[in-house]
Amino acid sequence: MNDSSWGTPQTGYWGPSEHGPGRGAVPAGPAYDAHQAQQTRPMPIVPDVPEHGGDQDADRGVARLSGPLFRDEPTRARPLPGEVPQNPEPMPPAPQPAPAPHKKSAGRDLGAAIGVGVGLGAVIVASLFVVKAVFVGVISVAVVVGLWELTKRLDERKGIKAPLVPLAIGGAAMVVAGYARGAEGAWVAMALTTLAVLVWRMTAPPEGYLKDVTAGVFAAFYVPFLATFVAMLLRADDGPWRVLTFLLLTVVSDTGAYAVGWRFGKHKLAPRISPGKTREGLLGAVGFSMVAGALCMQFLIDDGVWWQGLLLGLAVAASATLGDLGESMIKRDLGIKDMGTLLPGHGGIMDRLDSLLPTAPVVWLLLVIFVGSS
Repeated sequence: MNDSSWGTPQTGYWGPSEHGPGRGAVPAGPAYDAHQAQQTRPMPIVPDVPEHGGDQDADRGVARLSGPLFRDEPTRARPLPGEVPQNPEPMPPAPQPAPAPHKKSAGRDLGAAIGVGVGLGAVIVASLFVVKAVFVGVISVAVVVGLWELTKRLDERKGIKAPLVPLAIGGAAMVVAGYARGAEGAWVAMALTTLAVLVWRMTAPPEGYLKDVTAGVFAAFYVPFLATFVAMLLRADDGPWRVLTFLLLTVVSDTGAYAVGWRFGKHKLAPRISPGKTREGLLGAVGFSMVAGALCMQFLIDDGVWWQGLLLGLAVAASATLGDLGESMIKRDLGIKDMGTLLPGHGGIMDRLDSLLPTAPVVWLLLVIFVGSS
């Protein structure tokens, strides 16, 4: 057989076709050309079969149009009537109601705070203008309670045992000495209280002696010694009005800081110490206390003038803010929110003295400079 025999029709290789008998499929090979491809039998056209119905022969011989187009395409089963599909399409989530707008809160019971504040103010004013010695007693009681709160929290949170007995006795003596003898008496009482703390602690084991006496000296200076300047304000002829000016300016400074900061505060003043304080609140404290200082110096203090009150108010706003931050620093170190629970809506006595204690020496000094000590 030569090469040309590959293109010759042979029986068994060519089947019947539309071009005549004896012709069949073209064998695969290199001799297959386009002319022979034209003589091949065309593929039959598969008629469309309806999706439902039809005879059995059509169902067996022809692919259903609803089936998969390729072999590896999974057949999608149709659920019967009343049958729940195994993988239903997820329903779209129901619309959630919009969250209610967050309202600013003071964080305390304002009703209780206002009631306690008014009650304390009435006691202070009554004792201040009736008998000076009674007000000295009020200061002494506040000092002793404040020392008790401070030493108790130091013991609970840090294990520091500052001796309370010499602190309480020396603190009350400091206030009385400041009122009776002025600055000289206050310093002498402070020195004796420090010595009493050192000696009293010697009765306990030596472990922790240094930290205990250090905390005791700090407590003696922080609470009773600074409070002594309030008693020294009372020594002047217009002493009750000086003390009232001191109290009013401190309260007005705190109120201005709270009101302006709560309404307009956006920029934190000292976020690591007191996250609630803002720069806008500090400006409110300065503005409110300067106006109150001008009015108090003009109408309450003998020989005082309004511009002195502006400077006094500015100094009070600064000292009150620093005092508040200082106590916040102590409470953060101790891991507590309030020093006590004695005053509903306020916390403890120390939570009310935080701004007053460092402000007392500032007001005493400026009033001595402006109008003298008598």
